[in-house]
Amino acid sequence: MIKRLLPLLAFALLAVLLGLGVLRNSGKDTSAIPSPLVGKPAPAFSLPVLGEPDRLVSNEDLLGEPYLLNVWGSWCPACRDEHPVITELAQSGRIKVVGYDYKDEPEDAQRWLQQFGNPYSLVITDYDGRAALDWGIYGAPETFLVDAQGVIRWKFVGPITPEVVQQQLLPALETLE
Repeated sequence: MIKRLLPLLAFALLAVLLGLGVLRNSGKDTSAIPSPLVGKPAPAFSLPVLGEPDRLVSNEDLLGEPYLLNVWGSWCPACRDEHPVITELAQSGRIKVVGYDYKDEPEDAQRWLQQFGNPYSLVITDYDGRAALDWGIYGAPETFLVDAQGVIRWKFVGPITPEVVQQQLLPALETLE
């Protein structure tokens, strides 16, 4: 009799443990994935500018003023959702916004920017995703706030919303001003 109940008992115990895990994590912001890079210098890179493959931009070229590095791709549905927010942020003049076109065909990226608008002061491209590995980028959208000295101060995984701007990005930006 006990041998028959043992699988049922094991299943019930597993269900309870999973339920407790879900309850413990409910309400937590799963997009706030901690990054080991926050507080450290941005990784070195030298990437081509979208539409100008012979022009390379490095992390050193971006020193001197804070910037928001927004990782996006024309293949990314969530990037469309956040694009109006990024556009509004760029138009506010509060922070320089640099686009990081991730694993994208240049023609597709240029067509996407023509269709939805280009809010970026500069768009660098990482066609094969190699430089992204150093940044800890594993998808799009992702966004980094980098200070004038090239230190990463904030990272957000997922689409930036007006709430994220108000509750997280602007307070992080104020610490740089």
